[in-house]
Amino acid sequence: MLLRIVIAIFLGIVLGRIMPLWLLSVFTTFNAVFSSWLKFLIPLIIVGLVMPAIADIGKSAGRLLTITVCIAYGSTVISGMFSYAVSSSVFPHLITPSAVSAVGGATDPVAPPYFTLAIPPLLDVMSALVLAFVAGLGMAYMGLDKMKGVADDFRLLVQKAIGVAVIPLLPLYIFGIFAEMTRSGQAWHIVMTFAAIIGIIFAMHLALLLLQYCIAGGIVRRNPLRLLATMLPAYFTALGTSSSAATIPVTMRQVVRMGVEEDVAGFTVPLCATIHMSGSCMKITACAVALMLMQGLPFSTGMFVGFVWMLGVMMVASPGVPGGAIMASLGVLASMLGFSEQQQALMIALYIAMDSFGTACNVTGDGAIALVVDRIHRRE
Repeated sequence: MLLRIVIAIFLGIVLGRIMPLWLLSVFTTFNAVFSSWLKFLIPLIIVGLVMPAIADIGKSAGRLLTITVCIAYGSTVISGMFSYAVSSSVFPHLITPSAVSAVGGATDPVAPPYFTLAIPPLLDVMSALVLAFVAGLGMAYMGLDKMKGVADDFRLLVQKAIGVAVIPLLPLYIFGIFAEMTRSGQAWHIVMTFAAIIGIIFAMHLALLLLQYCIAGGIVRRNPLRLLATMLPAYFTALGTSSSAATIPVTMRQVVRMGVEEDVAGFTVPLCATIHMSGSCMKITACAVALMLMQGLPFSTGMFVGFVWMLGVMMVASPGVPGGAIMASLGVLASMLGFSEQQQALMIALYIAMDSFGTACNVTGDGAIALVVDRIHRRE
């Protein structure tokens, strides 16, 4: 997927300038229809993925579950706020006013689509999220097994729709976006600006992991650097697979090698692979700040506090979505930050470009949570 996205961006930049307007209009027409399809699908993604995920978490209720969920969610939110603090302080020095004006202005006419197709969503984003919470908690606490079966089947349907009719088309969608931006003179400035931003985000990932293991090491009274070194096989496995689920066996093995009881490891690692998305939240927050700075969109700390808290909830759905957390977060980006279809496409491209690093950060951080939960369990 990463290779296809890189090729799509490269071809969009190279061919966008020389492509005839009639052919560019073909791609802008596809993008118009595809963006309408995404708008329709986003509420279904929320209902279909968040609802059964909440039901599954609630069904395993218990003290350790509550503790693990609170720590994982808190880590994700702290990661997002840390990312916002660094991004809002550093990025304005990288994204200059000239870059913003260059991105915002079009130097050549952009080919309009031949037609558009409106596909109204069945629910808005907030209604879908509330419905997912109410139905998910109801299924968990009332034991509605038949409804849970329907929800699980609907989740499979949504996942199939994403895997068949969204993910394979993303390279074509991103190609059209970058071809259009190249014709308007925007693409070069975006690529050069994001190169520095990606480096800063990677540095933030490393700082976050050091912070997580310093806290966990202090709680269990062990050397945090040795603990972090023990988790390196899980880090590199996630780096190669870009999948938290595929890395679970390695993560559990390394967590046990850190001294965590096997029962606790078997409980915390699969759960955290579903709900602990600190690296993903960091990436999405940083890229959102960068795009808003680049395109001159106003933002505030209060806006991003609400965004990060809601994003932490949306991350619960991300492991079930091929392509990562960015697909589950598109609705929040649009509803809370006002992102357009073009900005959402850029977020997808940026996220996938760093997908493996975010997954590795998520997985490695799971080990720190397992250490803390194991310490609490031993004291009981």
